[in-house]
Amino acid sequence: MNQKRFEIEGRQIILHTPGSICTTAGELLHSEIFAKVVHLYCKTLQKQDSPAWTLFSSLLGQDCSANIIALLIQLADISLADLSENQPELKPLLDRPNRLRLHEFVEGLYDFWRSFDRFMILHSEPGKSSFERRPYRSFNVTVETLTHIIRGTYRDICENITGDHPRIYRQVSAGCDIGLIAVPRLTTLPDKYAASLNQIPFIRQVWIAPPMIIDPPMNKRTGEFKKVEQNPIDGLTLDAANWICYPAQVGPMVIFVYFHQRMIDLGCALSNLFELATDEQIAKGPDAIYLFGTDPEFMKQYGTMPTVFHEDHQHNLLVAAVPCEPQYGYFGYLKKMVLTLHNIAMMKKGRMPYHGAMVRITLKNGKSANIVLIGDTATGKSESLEAFRHIGKEFIRELRIIADDMGSFEVDPEGIIRGYGTEIGAFVRLDDLQAGYAFEQIDRAIIMSPQKINARVVLPVTNLDEVLHGYAVDYILYANNYEQVDQEHPVLEQFDSPQKAIQTFREGASMSKGTTTSSGLVHNYYANIFGPPQYKSLHDKLANELFQTAYARGLFIGQMRTRLGIDGYESSGPQEAARALFEQISKK
Repeated sequence: MNQKRFEIEGRQIILHTPGSICTTAGELLHSEIFAKVVHLYCKTLQKQDSPAWTLFSSLLGQDCSANIIALLIQLADISLADLSENQPELKPLLDRPNRLRLHEFVEGLYDFWRSFDRFMILHSEPGKSSFERRPYRSFNVTVETLTHIIRGTYRDICENITGDHPRIYRQVSAGCDIGLIAVPRLTTLPDKYAASLNQIPFIRQVWIAPPMIIDPPMNKRTGEFKKVEQNPIDGLTLDAANWICYPAQVGPMVIFVYFHQRMIDLGCALSNLFELATDEQIAKGPDAIYLFGTDPEFMKQYGTMPTVFHEDHQHNLLVAAVPCEPQYGYFGYLKKMVLTLHNIAMMKKGRMPYHGAMVRITLKNGKSANIVLIGDTATGKSESLEAFRHIGKEFIRELRIIADDMGSFEVDPEGIIRGYGTEIGAFVRLDDLQAGYAFEQIDRAIIMSPQKINARVVLPVTNLDEVLHGYAVDYILYANNYEQVDQEHPVLEQFDSPQKAIQTFREGASMSKGTTTSSGLVHNYYANIFGPPQYKSLHDKLANELFQTAYARGLFIGQMRTRLGIDGYESSGPQEAARALFEQISKK
């Protein structure tokens, strides 16, 4: 596999390198990728019938883009005025209108390059100088050096055109948005998997320059993930040069998430959501495998919605696959399939999965509570907890997030219900965050499609120790986003029996907010289509045991009316819900 190359995938540029990529302006300007970007930009100008293209084609002849590259190489070191002394054909460029056009061209080329999402993948072999031994140094001499060289070269060329210095310098991101160290690792995989997957490198470190803004082709997810009898790995051929593995710690599991580099923007966003597995965990092998971005033709055998998973009983592995098509280019397909695999594995181990948020709250008066708020997508779980943080900041001593979107319940040998999480991050709607919160956290954020409905942000919110600790649960609440509040329907309502609790949670009613292709009032089994519906008999058994135990131990089981799905209550609804919850904990 050629380790020094670049790929252009749509609006993404991916640089592969075994070491430093460009250390001087000369190396940059003579590189293959610089020539490719200039040619692409020139084609864009030609298609637009740009005045700049008309000027350059008349001055520089038929092989215009190649001559422009030669000109830019010279302008990195020599002023336009000096160049024109030795090359009389360039003298027309000294005229003010033409000089402005040339300057605008360079500015446009710089912006054109920056309009791509840019990724660098560092490959190395084990050894004293291997990148993963000193990751920060590796990123310094590659990703950050490239940024400085590109920015400096751009400024040198502009100054040699204008003959002047700028008064304002803007340190915009000019290099790569994300850097990865991806190297081979030995792992335990059955032969049928090793043949396709062993050559694919594992991500060991990630470098991000946030805030990173990406615009994937889709901003909604549709349909469910289908269990299939045929293993998606059977008959599948993968080109290891185009694939990368993000070995994710998902709660107590390790899932090898293999993604095609065409999906690299979404694949890299996993770093704000799941902790990377250790070398020891990789060597032990995965609990599940997910192939995100497989051949669409191969996946047609699974029907019109080939978002599938398979249970390999022989090797005790869960295997999932989604095709490499624009309609699946949404982070929800990546995250939710991973969580589906988690949920199935947890049920097999006797834990009931939940779709919801869990938080550990300690007040300054000494009272505390561990709360699980269960509900479907966009029912107000994260929004209510953020409102709680904001409203109670004068009274809260500590607020720790255990789970933001998915987790599991365990009834331990003493009959205590313990709650666990899965993710260290949150994937939340930008519109539903508290005012100003997104801007306070923007220096860590990966923002997706901010100009569209269902704009999302991926933020780290907790750590793996909290996710895996297993805290005793005090409250299990259903997030009701569709009912108005009145005397008979309080903001916070406690159910009087396990039967009432099971009925409400099992119906899983919610008002859709456009985060998927469904709309209006919908019902999903336990508000969790990610595994439980495919294993209903097992899940029902676990749910009955859980709620019977919860009532026997006196836990608060009920619902919280967030009203997030009711027009006009997008902010006030979660805030009032948070106040009611705060009052309940305070008087406990």
